[in-house]
Amino acid sequence: MSDAIIVADGVRIPPAALTVRAVRASGPGGQNVNKVATRVELSVDLAAIEGLSEAARARLRELARHRLAADGRLLVTSQKTRSQAANLEDARAKVADLVMAALRVPRRRVKTAMPRSADQRRLEGKKRQAAAKRWRARPSEGD
Repeated sequence: MSDAIIVADGVRIPPAALTVRAVRASGPGGQNVNKVATRVELSVDLAAIEGLSEAARARLRELARHRLAADGRLLVTSQKTRSQAANLEDARAKVADLVMAALRVPRRRVKTAMPRSADQRRLEGKKRQAAAKRWRARPSEGD
């Protein structure tokens, strides 16, 4: 089995949480593509990740919602190279990046009011546009 993935201090994915499967890749590769299984599918048990808070675990589920299998496992694939070992490293890096992104707490958005001057500029622009359109109109009978 492969080694644990160390994401950050105190956060790691143990080898028992990882399942690696090699399948035939699509795309270029000549005759090799029909013979050698170079594409790597790495499945990770999210519940087994050590050192992850519940908030970070929820963020990870949200970030990886399109990559989650029916049983709740994270499924990451890689077929970048023609080497199975390089694709495995790429898939492990993708998992580490996802977990690292989930560790970052997003900043709260501070609601701000629109500046009064910006609102006045917007209204002045509307008035200018309306005046220009009035000049383009046909003169009425009473004028």
